Amino acid sequence: MTNKAEAAASEPPVAQEAPPHHAHLTTEVDGTVLASEADAELLGKMGYKQELKRNFNTLEIFGIAFSIMGLLPSIASTLAFSLPAGPAGMVWSWFLASGCIFLVGLAMADLGSAMPTSGGLYWWTHYFASPKARNYLCFLVGYSNTLGLIGGLCSIDYGFALMFVSVIVIANDGEWTPSSGLIYVVFMVCVITHGILASVLSKIMAKLQSFAVFLNICLILATIIALPVGRGSDRNDGGFIFSQVENLTEWPIGWAFMLAWLSPIWTIGGFDSCVHMAEEASNAAKAVPMGILMSIGSCWLLGFVLVIVIAACIDPEIANVTGSAFGQPMAQIYYDALGKQGALGFMAFLFIVQYLMGLSILVASSRQMWAFSRDGALPFSGFFRPISKTFGYIPLRTVWGSVFVALILGLLCLIAPAAASALFSLAVAAQNLAWGTPIFSRLVWGQEKFKPGAFYTGRYSVPIAWCAIVFLVFGIALCMFPSTGPDPTPEAMNYTIVINAAVWGGCTIYYFLDARKWFTGPKTTLEEVETLTGELAEEQKRELVAEGVVSKSEEAQELPSDS
Repeated sequence: MTNKAEAAASEPPVAQEAPPHHAHLTTEVDGTVLASEADAELLGKMGYKQELKRNFNTLEIFGIAFSIMGLLPSIASTLAFSLPAGPAGMVWSWFLASGCIFLVGLAMADLGSAMPTSGGLYWWTHYFASPKARNYLCFLVGYSNTLGLIGGLCSIDYGFALMFVSVIVIANDGEWTPSSGLIYVVFMVCVITHGILASVLSKIMAKLQSFAVFLNICLILATIIALPVGRGSDRNDGGFIFSQVENLTEWPIGWAFMLAWLSPIWTIGGFDSCVHMAEEASNAAKAVPMGILMSIGSCWLLGFVLVIVIAACIDPEIANVTGSAFGQPMAQIYYDALGKQGALGFMAFLFIVQYLMGLSILVASSRQMWAFSRDGALPFSGFFRPISKTFGYIPLRTVWGSVFVALILGLLCLIAPAAASALFSLAVAAQNLAWGTPIFSRLVWGQEKFKPGAFYTGRYSVPIAWCAIVFLVFGIALCMFPSTGPDPTPEAMNYTIVINAAVWGGCTIYYFLDARKWFTGPKTTLEEVETLTGELAEEQKRELVAEGVVSKSEEAQELPSDS
């Protein structure tokens, strides 16, 4: 026994077998490592091969959503919705609506952690929905989400154009008025330059999000300090801030308060960008839900502080601000507190941050458009599908596809201000439908199929999801109402119903006349996807078919017959 023990001790230790490494999951043929095995395998379980490079960490995923929200520029762009309800209406609508949006974020975080993919919203819809409805609902959500994101790009860049020209108006002491054509030219230049930057800055795009967060925080802190200092002893008291409700619309005062919710609803509306960046996020199962909740939570808190400061420093005659000759209520607020030079400086800072918002949402919209084209649902999907290795493994063609569609939608600003404002509501209504449908599908048809990821709200998950559905449906109805009153003129009409009817109705007609013949849901690259043991096993393929991830026609092509 002793000799055997000594012999065993003298033998070199047996090397432990290294865990299997599957290069096809994580590495391109040129040796470029795109992702960790864990991320690539999680994506593989959803039927997709890793194609985009995972450059974004959790903070940078948060950064892209927070940058899209662009808190202060967004509040400035939507004061026309909140100020007619008075200072208290603006303050409390922000707090209440933001809390409801956080519930939506929790519901989406549950899904985003369990199944992080760039086309998450329509993918989840197809996975959870009933077999009879899944293809149509998936198709509708994909189009609504794609056009909603591009509508968000339009509204952000249109807001940038208004802020840019407002600086010129302030410099001319309100004696110059920009034409609609000039505003569109500024908008067009903004969108095109976004396309250029999104194409050539792919290697530093993740770091640029951190820079955008830094600029946002600096602008917020500067405003919180400068406005009260500038107003001095002329600041409004707590009674004015928290209890002074007004009604500058023709709606009943209660509904005027509800319309003020549109400001936070539009502002805190870019959190689904975390989902669309999922295939470029490291440790996506944690990065996606944390990015969603951190971006909403920070905007909820910081935004509440901001609207309180604005209410404290605003002219008590709210109509003087909403009817400002500068064309931007926030420009008038800065002017009243800081004078001409101060207003010029802060508005310039505002439109710089707004510009970065547009760049971030273009990146997110291009990823959603690419994911939808990967599944063959968009016109010219074959053209939009390829990834550009030259520009850093990004979907270059969908970047410019988003730019082109945005330029077309932006032509609305040539019609009338009311038509241009529909761009804001387009983003709200289209996105609410795209967010709500997969949550609803999970609750009604797919709860038993849902397998929680690294983040999960536990026993509160279902009640939270139902609350999110109710709020999203309410938000869709809310953004359809004219802001001035129940009897609007053609110039004051809210054309959101027209635009969204065209989007949803056109999508529905297209599906039932043609797309239903060939669209079977997300297309997987089964022949490229591996598991830890090698090629995807036949029974695993059949399981994907049973769960609705893959159509039977794809199974027939991938699997040998039983005979």
